[in-house]
Amino acid sequence: MPTKGRVIIIGAGVGGLASAALLAKDGFDVTVIEKNEQPGGRASLLEKDGFAFDMGPSWYLMPDVYERFFQAMGATTNDYLKLTHLSPHYRIFHADGSHVDITGDLEADKATFERLEPGSAAQFDRYLAESKIKYDLSVESILYRNITSPLDFLDKDIRDKGRQLRVFESMQHYVARFFHTEKMQQIIQYTLVFLGGIPRNTPALYSLMAHVDFNLGVWYPDGGMYSVVRALVALGEKHGVRYLYNQPVTNIEVQNGRVQTVHTTHGSYSADYVISNADYQHTETLLSDRSKRQYTERYWRRRTLAPSAFILYLGVKGKLPELAHHNILFSPNWNQHFAELSNRPAWPHTPSLYICNPNKTDAHVAPPGYENLFVLAPIAAGLPEDEASRQRYADEMIDYIERSLHLSFRDRITVQEIFSVMDFTTRYNSIRGTALGLAHTIFQTTLFRPPNKSRRLPNLFFVGGNTNPGIGVPMCLISAHLVRDRLCKEIAGSARQAGL
Repeated sequence: MPTKGRVIIIGAGVGGLASAALLAKDGFDVTVIEKNEQPGGRASLLEKDGFAFDMGPSWYLMPDVYERFFQAMGATTNDYLKLTHLSPHYRIFHADGSHVDITGDLEADKATFERLEPGSAAQFDRYLAESKIKYDLSVESILYRNITSPLDFLDKDIRDKGRQLRVFESMQHYVARFFHTEKMQQIIQYTLVFLGGIPRNTPALYSLMAHVDFNLGVWYPDGGMYSVVRALVALGEKHGVRYLYNQPVTNIEVQNGRVQTVHTTHGSYSADYVISNADYQHTETLLSDRSKRQYTERYWRRRTLAPSAFILYLGVKGKLPELAHHNILFSPNWNQHFAELSNRPAWPHTPSLYICNPNKTDAHVAPPGYENLFVLAPIAAGLPEDEASRQRYADEMIDYIERSLHLSFRDRITVQEIFSVMDFTTRYNSIRGTALGLAHTIFQTTLFRPPNKSRRLPNLFFVGGNTNPGIGVPMCLISAHLVRDRLCKEIAGSARQAGL
């Protein structure tokens, strides 16, 4: 059957897979070309000795975004995913040795906050109400729109409510207006540590994450986050998407002002349209015509990158009853850790840590009698490392966890794999080994983020965390909607110009 055109998608990350499925359903001939041996990108899967480790994302948040995507594909999340609402949502370990559970029961959580900071329950009600306003406005008027000009912000909803978004106020300043103790400020801002943000330069707009957490809930898809990747591939296959693995792209050939062919180590593929889900900067270095690059090396050197990550995938014999499914250990040197991520890059000795123990919900991610642990320490992008230094740091982090949480598990570790700065560079072509891409600073949001359509090549598009709306699996799903809309608009505009 005739199609609307041939689309080559470079990279099988979440944004690339979602774009492929949407465009194939729309009638395009779609091929996804992936450098690595499996789909998923940063949401890949590591399997070893009976353990199944989600290599990257492990939080299922913003369930409404997933549902909207599946509905766009003529399906529902229930058709492809089995979801469990986690309780507790997560466990927080403070530096003084105490811990609290954020349960997902709003009244119980407010009682916890009141014990930590008298008066904070009422303040949290105000904070959460403002968070919901930000979220609703963002979803209804911003996130699902291709904003290409300041004039787009003249929309009536944005004009009327835009001041409530507080785009030009920092999270640090905004949160301090509601909560005064360090413990409460840490709880409210914990997502910034693991989503590439720093309180002093992240817009207060991202306080909308409180609504995501406390009103929409924290969920777990059976089988882990890789089940989302499997679902995206299945949706694409249903509509005829072809997937090619182990084919690094070597060159994007430009002729007559358009992308014509994508060359890989295994072959060449002609295209009417190309969508890159690869690292934005890396994609532009692949263009055969350097004059068609939008951004210089100086531009990328001056960008604020989200942190990299030092990740341990651990298989542990026996049980770890002290842990919940999601666990956050706050650094005793909270502000110092942020400094070590940005203005004074260094390997942190007492970082804030995220520890995922999915066996608490899913018995199938580890052999019987064993626990599956994912440990993530945010670290600065670009830090130098080698195999010896990585192993030393792994040992240091295990000691730190045992000491801070009063755990003893080192002697029970049967599987240990490390993923860090140089792995993000080699596996994902990530600039300076950042784990997530461009940080969500005030001047790297919406219009200030690289666009999802090249300004110099009319048939080259971008999807994923480095373009709009930004970092995270839900944002990458939305990014797929946006690039689909942008490409279709480009086709309609060309047809009008041709008088068709």
